[in-house]
Amino acid sequence: MTSRKLLIKLGGTLLDAPDSRRLAQEITAAASEPHTGIVVVHGGGKQMTRYLAERGIESRFVNGLRVTTPEVIDAVLKIFAGSVNAELVAAFRAAGAHPVGLSGLDAGLVDAELLSPDLGQVGKPVHSDTRLLNLLTAESYLPVVACVAGDARGNVYNVNADQMAAACAASFGAESLLFLTDVEGVRDGSEAVCATLTCNQSRKLIREGVATGGMQAKLEAAMDALGQGVGQVLIAPGALPGVVGKLLAGEPVGTRLVP
Repeated sequence: MTSRKLLIKLGGTLLDAPDSRRLAQEITAAASEPHTGIVVVHGGGKQMTRYLAERGIESRFVNGLRVTTPEVIDAVLKIFAGSVNAELVAAFRAAGAHPVGLSGLDAGLVDAELLSPDLGQVGKPVHSDTRLLNLLTAESYLPVVACVAGDARGNVYNVNADQMAAACAASFGAESLLFLTDVEGVRDGSEAVCATLTCNQSRKLIREGVATGGMQAKLEAAMDALGQGVGQVLIAPGALPGVVGKLLAGEPVGTRLVP
């Protein structure tokens, strides 16, 4: 019986060793607390850009989202659902967890629809069925979910990992959604890290062009999650040793978003 549910999203350079091994240990320690169910969602954009560049394929982005051609969707499956997911699962195994590697395709965990024809096979999450996550966490397994989604017609979509995390967190009933990222938090117009932000303040940062690109995508996903009942969203530096324990203890690290 899990009474405390958390969703942790890992992105950026944190997916490269040794950060991934340290974070696997920190998350495993948190998941071993009684009645705590944790789900991990991960991206792998930097790994994907490297993979494509090695094959002479240029990465193109529109509003922070990767244009996904048929050759890119093939790489999405190989990198996100393949090597990055397997390496994370291995890191969690080494840390003593019981990880299960998944993607949004499994058991209809996340269904998506085409976001925009201009972006190719980029999907927007429209439905999340987290019964599988509930089954696994109730038995002390740690789901590790790659940001690939699909639909009942067999389409496969590349989904922004922040949006994927928000969709899963809301459906899973997470009390907290943690974005562990490459930055120290959300910065305001004077470059100071905001300790707390409301949705209205977040919209203002986007409107005024302070939060752009990846941070804009994060804030929009965070507001989605809060709007669907997630209690709080924390955007914090994953490179900080002990960051998971500090966040769960309520220490002031990064930026805390509240409804």
